[in-house]
Amino acid sequence: MRMAWASKVGVVIALFAGLVAAVWIIWAVGFGDVWAAIAQAGFTGLVLLCLYAAVMLLIAAFGWACILPREQRPPLHDFYIARLVRDSIGDLSPFSPLGGMVAGARLMIVKGMNGVYASAAVAVDYTTEAIAQVVFLGLGLAIAVATLSVQSEMGPLLQTLMATLLLAVPAIFAMILLQKRGAGFFERITARFFPQMKDGVSFGQAIHDLYESPARLAASTFWHLISWLMSGGACWLSFRLVGVEVSLLDAMAIEALLCTLRSMAVFVPAAVGVQEGGYAALAAMFGLPPESGVAVSLLKRAREIVLGVPALIYWQSMEAAALRAARAVGGAP
Repeated sequence: MRMAWASKVGVVIALFAGLVAAVWIIWAVGFGDVWAAIAQAGFTGLVLLCLYAAVMLLIAAFGWACILPREQRPPLHDFYIARLVRDSIGDLSPFSPLGGMVAGARLMIVKGMNGVYASAAVAVDYTTEAIAQVVFLGLGLAIAVATLSVQSEMGPLLQTLMATLLLAVPAIFAMILLQKRGAGFFERITARFFPQMKDGVSFGQAIHDLYESPARLAASTFWHLISWLMSGGACWLSFRLVGVEVSLLDAMAIEALLCTLRSMAVFVPAAVGVQEGGYAALAAMFGLPPESGVAVSLLKRAREIVLGVPALIYWQSMEAAALRAARAVGGAP
């Protein structure tokens, strides 16, 4: 009975989160500014960006799937939809990326994946993606140092980002250690959202199983790095669509540094303001009009809305179906 109640509470919380997210999108982003950016790029440009982003998401989803042994992997399209929901919550809602990870794991469970391995795979995938992001940041910093070495006023920002890069390496090792040694704590927290974790294999055992294959971890990191590099290509394409010429390497550096700034401001809902200000400042650093950076940011917001809102609606429909099923049978979704 307590398991059924905990399951229903988790689903209700998820439903409420989706409603809050929808209101936040309308209030915080502002569709007037978004439509202005769309008008500058054109409808065709927005469609092109969305298609490009869809490929990026597919590669990231494959990186997530690589964490699991082949015999335990659900279909790739399940990972793709769950990844889209996961990113949409982080990009569009007032909740932290942790909320997106929980929703992604829940969606995989609703699709039939083992609850323990779904949760463990999300945690390990977050680690491999963080490793790939550190490599991407290193590349961005190398380009920035080579390009901006004569601009002394940029020194403090670059030094801060370099310090972030140096701190990220031990932070990743600490995260892995926490996942392995703190399994009991994670089990107690996630049991509120995933009552299925009380049955069968433990979360700690699942984490150990996923980390024991260096080949799968390397494959996941590789595909996430490809996805990060493609995000630099998306930045280059966005600048071109708003009428600004920029080299691919400079666009890579801008996107790498911007992603790091967003990560540092993880507690700012949807990075509202941080992303816009970051793009404007970084554009100016590389000799581009600051307003072009704001236009690129708004175009990115438009792309996230076009892809993310349907994903959030789909997530809510799945959570509602799970809630109805739980009420019908008195069990967990």
